[in-house]
Amino acid sequence: MTRLVLASASPRRRELLARLGLSFEVRPTSVDETPRHAEDARVLVRRLALAKASAGLAAEPGVAPERDVVVIGADTVVAMGGRVLGKPADEAEAAAMLRLLSGSRHQVLTGVAVASSRGDAASLAVEVAETDVVMRPLTDADIGGWLATGEALDKAGGYAIQEVGDTFVERIEG
Repeated sequence: MTRLVLASASPRRRELLARLGLSFEVRPTSVDETPRHAEDARVLVRRLALAKASAGLAAEPGVAPERDVVVIGADTVVAMGGRVLGKPADEAEAAAMLRLLSGSRHQVLTGVAVASSRGDAASLAVEVAETDVVMRPLTDADIGGWLATGEALDKAGGYAIQEVGDTFVERIEG
C-alpha cells in the first residue's frame, strides 16, 4: 500500500490533507529556507518545495525495492515590488511586513512538489501557484490585534487568509 508523507510541520497543510480524507504521516524536513541573492519568488518556492519533497523521500527508511511512498513538500512566500517576504523572525518584523502590505496589491506564491518512489522507480513533479491579493489599509489596532494572537510568526508575510488575516483582504485574484 502506498504511504503518503507530508514533509512539513505546517498546520494548514496538515488540515488540508485531513479535509481531503487522506491518511498520511507528518515528517517535517530540515531545509534552509533562506532566499539566494536576488532570487525570484517563483524560483524560490519551486526550489524549496523540491528540496523538501526530495529530503523527505531520501529520509524514508528501507531500500528502494521495498519503498512505496509519495512525499509532498511545499513552501509559500509573499512577494511585493521585487521583495520576497517569508516568515517573520519576530513581532517587529511581522508588523513591518503588515505595514508594507497594508493598502496594496501583492502576490502569494506556493510551490508544491511531489516525490514518489515505487520499487526502483522514482519521480518528481513540481508546480507553482500564484495569487494576487489586495489588502485593505490596516490600522495600528488591526496589526496589534493580529500580533496579539501569536499567529503571525509562522506565516509568510505575517498573515494567513485562513486565520483573521481574511479580514485584512479586500480582494483575491487567481
